[in-house]
Amino acid sequence: MLRWVGLLLVVALAFGVGYAWPVLVRPPLVLGQDAVTDAASATVTPRLDTADGARTIVVEPPAGTTARDVLVVFYPGGLVRPQAYEWLARALAERGYTTVIPEFSFDLAVTGVARASALIATYGQGKRVVLAGHSLGGAMAAQYLADELKAGRHPASGLILMGAYPPDGADLRTSGVKALSLRAANDTVADAAKVEAGLAQLPADAQTVVIPGAVHAFFGRYGPQSGDGVPTVSRADAEGRILTSVTGFLDAL
Repeated sequence: MLRWVGLLLVVALAFGVGYAWPVLVRPPLVLGQDAVTDAASATVTPRLDTADGARTIVVEPPAGTTARDVLVVFYPGGLVRPQAYEWLARALAERGYTTVIPEFSFDLAVTGVARASALIATYGQGKRVVLAGHSLGGAMAAQYLADELKAGRHPASGLILMGAYPPDGADLRTSGVKALSLRAANDTVADAAKVEAGLAQLPADAQTVVIPGAVHAFFGRYGPQSGDGVPTVSRADAEGRILTSVTGFLDAL
């Protein structure tokens, strides 16, 4: 009996280690891989910075591009490496926008919800700030904004949610912040009903865009995602629509 119990404990431990390993041991943070969309985005040179005390991808407009007075602080999705959103930051840099994408412990924005404060202080001097995030990252960006507003601080002019919605209690209806909610039509990771219900916590003039045929994983370049839907459009087409929606929102701030 003791042998069988010992064997079961060993098997359980092996399964536990196998389950936890991908979370505890994260892939390397490498810039420039699978991030170039066109010739213009190839001229952008992202850098990995630690000015705010932790690693952050900083993507600024290339030389010769007219810089906009806007900083985008982008919170990655849960368990997604920050470089997965470099494609979007590069495309925004072509258009004059600076984007910072922080790395979180275990790639979970919930471990550092208030990280944006240090990023804004470091990179946002003289700029209007737009908080953005995908999935869990979007929820935590909304939570950060709600927490700051409750404390009497107004850290951002805009909020962009991608396959995400504000957590319960993160009421932004009277925040005065411009908001954009993007949802992929074939997304089965972020529940469509919850995303729609979350709109009730955003300002009444919040914009909503549904990306036809796209899935949850099309917001970042990190490969297929378990539980996601089946796309009926190409990734390139979906990314083009995402970029058009985001730049239109930023241009109108």
